[in-house]
Amino acid sequence: MENLISISTLNDFIFCPYSIYLHNVYMETDETLYHATPQARGKVAHETVDKKTYSTRKVDLVSLPVFSESLGVMGKIDLLHINKKTLVERKYQLKQIFRGQLYQLWAQYFCLLEMGYEVEHIAFYEISTNKTIPVNLPTQAEYIELQVFIERFKNYNPDTEIATNQNKCTHCIYCNLCDKTQLDNVYT
Repeated sequence: MENLISISTLNDFIFCPYSIYLHNVYMETDETLYHATPQARGKVAHETVDKKTYSTRKVDLVSLPVFSESLGVMGKIDLLHINKKTLVERKYQLKQIFRGQLYQLWAQYFCLLEMGYEVEHIAFYEISTNKTIPVNLPTQAEYIELQVFIERFKNYNPDTEIATNQNKCTHCIYCNLCDKTQLDNVYT
């Protein structure tokens, strides 16, 4: 089986492909060197899912490893309400839903289907407001869009394709550690 792409990197790739490289370089170091308040808050909010203590109900699957051979992705879902057939991706705060976040949720959905689970609804759950935000199931066209995006990810060449975006760079937690820009991030 070929190497599977981590579902969590799909949003990162849209934000900045180089940030995935920087994450891998710095992931064994002290997170306080690069984690900003949003990441620290999100990590704390996500602990109950990661430790599988969010729910002990038998009708809830928490932090389930998933994969899709057809898409070439793997990862973990936050929560699947089996009785409601609802997949939920938890986020601390969602001011808006970005395409990369949808790609993550869609990839989780297709993984579950391929693994034999029934899923009829997908949603984001915003922890800070205690709100569930339903999302339409992906269409066939959106499945193809996701496939094309994943192929772009697989074929990405950092030697020829690194471009900086001042707005994105200033909101990147790796900005101060990045050799592609001289900007400081907004979190310093």
